[in-house]
Amino acid sequence: MPPPPAGPGVAPPFAAPPTEGRRARLWLALGVGALAVLLCCGGGGSAVVGLAVSNVQAVREQGRAVTQDYYDGLAERKYDRSYDALCDDARRRESRPAFTRRVSAEPQIDSFRVGEVDVNNLTVPVSVTFSGGGRGNQQVTLAPDRQTGAMKVCGVS
Repeated sequence: MPPPPAGPGVAPPFAAPPTEGRRARLWLALGVGALAVLLCCGGGGSAVVGLAVSNVQAVREQGRAVTQDYYDGLAERKYDRSYDALCDDARRRESRPAFTRRVSAEPQIDSFRVGEVDVNNLTVPVSVTFSGGGRGNQQVTLAPDRQTGAMKVCGVS
């Protein structure tokens, strides 16, 4: 038969677990966990925003550059340069010799000014001055190249 249990005032056979600092450790652990989540999610979110902003800037720069190349070719009568700036669909619609015949018969461009790219509609306004002194506004439609992703001129109206 086992001995009867000890009465009041008897020391337990083991030390009591520590209670001081338990809440501080819990809040510290929760804070570290929240910081880790914030860094992972917040860093990923800012990376996505940064990627979107840099993509819009790239579209603007490429759109202006390809439009500039297209009109430089027309103004300098280097029609191959302008034809090379065209998208695949425009090239399918019109061969290089047909393009050269058409643009060489149109009024000669004396000067031009490329406007800002509308990234939502992929269009660029261009103010044109012709050799005869006439002026006009043209709208260039852009499209990304299917293979390279670079912007190309897909139409002028």
